[in-house]
Amino acid sequence: MRNLYLRKTTAAEIDSQVRKVLRGLGNPKPPLRLDDARELLKLDRQYYSKTADGILRETVSRLKVAGKQILRRPALLLEAIIQSELKALYVPDRKIILLDETVPDIKQRWSESHEIVHSLLDWHGSVLLGDDRMTLNLTCHEQIEAEANFGAGRLLFLQEQFELVVRDSKPTMKAIRSLGHSFGNSITSTLWRFVEMMDTPVLGIVSQHPHYTDETFDPAEPCRYFVRSKSFAEKFSGVDELTIFQVMRTKCGWRKYGPLADDEVILKDDNGERHLFHFEAFHNRYEMLGVFVHRRAVERSVAVPVPCVVNL
Repeated sequence: MRNLYLRKTTAAEIDSQVRKVLRGLGNPKPPLRLDDARELLKLDRQYYSKTADGILRETVSRLKVAGKQILRRPALLLEAIIQSELKALYVPDRKIILLDETVPDIKQRWSESHEIVHSLLDWHGSVLLGDDRMTLNLTCHEQIEAEANFGAGRLLFLQEQFELVVRDSKPTMKAIRSLGHSFGNSITSTLWRFVEMMDTPVLGIVSQHPHYTDETFDPAEPCRYFVRSKSFAEKFSGVDELTIFQVMRTKCGWRKYGPLADDEVILKDDNGERHLFHFEAFHNRYEMLGVFVHRRAVERSVAVPVPCVVNL
């Protein structure tokens, strides 16, 4: 999945809603306590398990007000949860956030903040039935999710507080992992927000290990996340997931945990010019995270013909 950039007016509106929440919480220091945010917004949180079908059905059936089912198509929602990779959903009428209890806590944190942002944006309420792809066309779904992702990042990373730290940090995996710990967020979400704040061409990758893929691996879409800074998206739009994954296969080591790569690679921009990037990758036992950071353009080598002198 590629990251999407929002229109400035939309991003500003979402940012203003997040700012109200943080101001209501007293502009807290990291890490943000989501319990406090839910209490402020009067949101309820419940859990379900896709591995326990009976519990899930009971959870959906309880979503009633005065005995009236608030979801017009509960069976469709139930099917969406069971069959999709749905990790969380927000039910606007009840102000309830439902989280998959089988998801690790650090990832639940992102899912919960994502749904909190859904609750903040009035225009999301009319189209949300648990982020169900079957009730939304793909373009609309991607836009809604991109807006919620943007807001979740601004909320969890406390807006300007993260920006100030990033400006003083080098774009390395060490710095990204350290910031993830400081703000109490996953390395994946930290990598995503870090890359999007870069003014230079930077590319962030989350994928399976290049040398050890499982049955869920899709050769046509080898990268789970393909996160581009605005500068990278504008100047290197021709660089795709397949190209990058092949580069990673040639540059990454075979170990299954820890650093996998620390090397230089050449990527071509949209004009065919060659550029030097520093590539660094790390595996956390679940997935690989990598970052490509622009260093400089590579000067073209010009072949100068040597005159041939013939002695007669």
